[in-house]
Amino acid sequence: MNPAQPFSLSGKTIVITGASSGIGQAIAISSAHQGAKLLLLGRDQERLNETLRLCENGEKHVTLSLDLQKSTEWIADFQAVAKSHAPIDGFVHAAGVSPTIPFKVMKAHQMMEAFDLNLFSAVHIIQILTKVGIKSSGGMSMVLISSVMSEVGEKGKSLYAMTKSALIGLVKSLALEYADKNIRFNAISASVVDTPLSMNSYYRKSEEALNEVLGQHPLGLGKPEDIGNSSVFLLSDASKWVTGTNLIIDGGYLAR
Repeated sequence: MNPAQPFSLSGKTIVITGASSGIGQAIAISSAHQGAKLLLLGRDQERLNETLRLCENGEKHVTLSLDLQKSTEWIADFQAVAKSHAPIDGFVHAAGVSPTIPFKVMKAHQMMEAFDLNLFSAVHIIQILTKVGIKSSGGMSMVLISSVMSEVGEKGKSLYAMTKSALIGLVKSLALEYADKNIRFNAISASVVDTPLSMNSYYRKSEEALNEVLGQHPLGLGKPEDIGNSSVFLLSDASKWVTGTNLIIDGGYLAR
């Protein structure tokens, strides 16, 4: 670690899912600013190209259009790309959906769709990276974007909470399982962040609902760069003694 630049990602290759918009895009921009080479994953190639245009040194980054909800069809493609760009130094799983479904009408296919993207795709990628992406001497940082719904409940958010809570359990166990290889696992639990995904949320449908949500966040709603900058910390050598944690980034939501 360079003591003068502890948050630098120069010389590191980072994989980011959900990089085409919102939090994933912000993580990509922040990581590129710190000198990382990026492997950007998302469904929409045009939007991935937009992320690329927003990143410093765009010519050294790689985009890969994959639909992580399409069963396991994408796994072989990702494995080939990861192998060709190894060693991989970090991974951020920012892809996800945030369903609001009353428990009594929840369907099996809705559960599978949410778990496929929010959890299972991360598991597949981690398994690949710990086999083909790792440095011979070890050393890697995995960051999974969770939610404050892993800590508290909310009406209609049981499915979302289940998927995000599972990520917390995953990082705690894998942090111990891979500590001898110097592979770190951490989660970030965010509260409400202004992203394109959040614009479709229930609280955007009326001024009253929006004011209620604003009142739950003493520091106001988050910005994508708040999560981007926090991810840089966990990816960088500045956090080399941090593993198995759930970093809460919520504008004071859980302090109430």
